[in-house]
Amino acid sequence: MLSTMIVAITLALTRGLEVLCKATVFNQIAMLEESNSTLLQYPTQFTQNIVPKQIHSHNDYWRDVPLLEALSFGVASVEADVWYINGTLHIGHELGALTAARTLDSLYIQPLVNILAGQNPVNAFTTNLTGPPNGVFDMSGTTSLQLLICMKTDGNITLAPVLQALEPLRQINALTTFDNGTLSVSAITAVGTGNTPLEGIQALSPRDLFLDAPLTDLDDPDVTYDVNLSPLASTDYEPAVGWSGIGNISDAQLANITKFVNDAHTRGIKARFWDTPGWPIQARHAVWEVLLNAGADWLNVDDLEAASQF
Repeated sequence: MLSTMIVAITLALTRGLEVLCKATVFNQIAMLEESNSTLLQYPTQFTQNIVPKQIHSHNDYWRDVPLLEALSFGVASVEADVWYINGTLHIGHELGALTAARTLDSLYIQPLVNILAGQNPVNAFTTNLTGPPNGVFDMSGTTSLQLLICMKTDGNITLAPVLQALEPLRQINALTTFDNGTLSVSAITAVGTGNTPLEGIQALSPRDLFLDAPLTDLDDPDVTYDVNLSPLASTDYEPAVGWSGIGNISDAQLANITKFVNDAHTRGIKARFWDTPGWPIQARHAVWEVLLNAGADWLNVDDLEAASQF
């Protein structure tokens, strides 16, 4: 009796091992993943399978993990509020939120330098490559990440430190640049907003920090807004449009959206409406749909996961 049981158990175990060793695609996948095979590893897989999206991470520094959380959802534009205090560009929405550790360099510049180093490995396969470096997205190396720098302190005083802070990206040719009449798009497009001074940006030559233009005032006769000065134009949604997302949008409100978007697009500029309704969720989504259908280029959002699935 005992010997019969032993034989039965042995047969069962043998059949079980045969099942595990079957050359099914699922077993092959499991085997390769568990072995950490080099066949499944490649240098630029930091953002593997992440599709870049025209989403702007409003106040990105509020995320649990700034920058990286946005990239994990495919967000292609991030925003950092900077305060120039005692020789350092601190990051935060207000003075009470500032810390010594959280700076433009520590939260954005150095992480981007490290990410781009990974996306642009130097080896026998890349020694003869020319042109701009790959961007942060593995699936779309030519997609430029927009880094919106909102100057909270006096712009005339803050501009020079911001330009200096961008130097590590400048050194690796990662900044979109306008020089000698030519716009060269690279891995990172830096755009100043908030108190960023128009005259200061206009004076830059070459220019690798651009201006967030006023979306509702692009026809200002004293300024020639184009993509070489302002790849982005923004406005506060409420005074510009006013529709809450509940009920039907009026013809006049829709016409305003269309006009502002068209004003930007005729100049090669992308349009963004900020402070759009965030709640109720149904209203938020209704506004997003109308803006996208009207041609707005960036969804300015706080809920990155929801926007990435919209």
